[in-house]
Amino acid sequence: MSAPASQQDAIQAFIDLANEMKNEGATIQFVSTALMRACAVYSTYVVAGNEGALKKSGVEKLKELFAHEVDTIQRAKLKQAGINPTGAG
Repeated sequence: MSAPASQQDAIQAFIDLANEMKNEGATIQFVSTALMRACAVYSTYVVAGNEGALKKSGVEKLKELFAHEVDTIQRAKLKQAGINPTGAG
């Protein structure tokens, strides 16, 4: 597998793999949990290495980062649907 050309390409590769798992019979809940746990494992590795673990402050920082990503995606989905993400109008 070659390196993705963009972050969007990398995201699409993960989504494609998730859809492949779903199409092979895994539930979407199973795949979603596996992706979130893989993200947690890899994010911990990025911060603390293979043998390390996060301190409470590191866990809180990752929670904030994940929440930010979820908010970003939801704002884009609402905008795509023609809904004002702030709720005004």
